[in-house]
Formats: sequence, structure tokens, C-alpha cells
Amino acid sequence: MIRENHETAQRSLDLLRWGLIPHGCEDPGGGRKPINAKAETVARLPTFRDAYGRRRCVVPVDGFFEWHATREGGRRPYAVAMRDGSPFAIGGLWENWKSPRTGQWVRTFCIITTPANVMVSRIHDRMPLILAPADLERWLGAEKNPADLLRSYPSADMRMWPISTRVNSPDNDDASILEPAGAEAGPSPDP
Repeated sequence: MIRENHETAQRSLDLLRWGLIPHGCEDPGGGRKPINAKAETVARLPTFRDAYGRRRCVVPVDGFFEWHATREGGRRPYAVAMRDGSPFAIGGLWENWKSPRTGQWVRTFCIITTPANVMVSRIHDRMPLILAPADLERWLGAEKNPADLLRSYPSADMRMWPISTRVNSPDNDDASILEPAGAEAGPSPDP
């Protein structure tokens, strides 16, 4: 992810572990490690409040997956991306946590979610916080509460399509998982 050091104004691209461990966590195992934080509560919940005010990051992606619960009780995977295939930025939070067992610093992160936009709401009620390019400076900057950026990204520039359940296994890490699958089990993919 992309982070900014507010003391030097330097930005860096870093690998962090997904699953936020709050800085003050005293559990030797790191405790609960949430992968998501809701935009509606991120500024006030103790788990996220400090990171939201001081350690926001950008997760660069070219798409994300979401699952739709079917009437039959299964879950149908969908891919969601920008209509033109361009990469985009997901808003996240990061933390430093020092393991009391090893004394090692562990850097972790989570992504922020918003209510789903019109398109994604056909399959799920939440989606990642997608930041417009014009909002990246503020998001990474030192502003303590850029609350107006915590909004759903509009559907118009996005597309969504059903994909194979092969995506459910990390062993299937290849481009073919993005190939469209039949849509008979779910809502229509594009708006």
C-alpha cells in the first residue's frame, strides 16, 4: 500500500499484513485482526480511531471480488472493476504493533467499507471505499478527519460480472479467474 510519513512528507509503497492490529493491543497474539472498518464508525471506534486520524493508506488495485448470496444458499462470486480497466485506490488504515513475545514490529492494515453503490447493491450491501484521484492527496495527508471522503463511489465508471467459483481457492492465482461465468445464478452484472 501507499503510505505517507507526515513528518517528512515522503510517500512509500510497502507490503503490510492484512488484518489490523491496533497499536495498543496487549494480546500477545495480536488479538482480533479486522480486515474491514465501516466508514460510518471508523472515526469513533477505539480499534480504528487513532489509525483513521493519523495513519491512512491507499491500497492500489485493479478490481475486487464480492459474493452474492443465492436463493439456494450458496454464494456466487463477482468481479468489480473500473469500466475502462484502469487501476484505482481503496482507502485503508495501517498500524504498527510491537509483539510482546518477539519484540518485533508488525505493520498491519485494513480497508474501509462504505454502503454499496447502486450497481454493487444488487449483490451486496457493502463495498470498499474507492477514492477518486482528486481525493488522494487529502486522504494521505495530515487532516485528522476527512469525513466527506467516506462515501460510496458512483456506479457510472464501474462494471461488474459473475466469475467462476475457482476464485474461492488461493491455489487458483491466475488471470482465468476473471473470465466471465454464466449469470444464471445471480443478478445482471452491468448497470
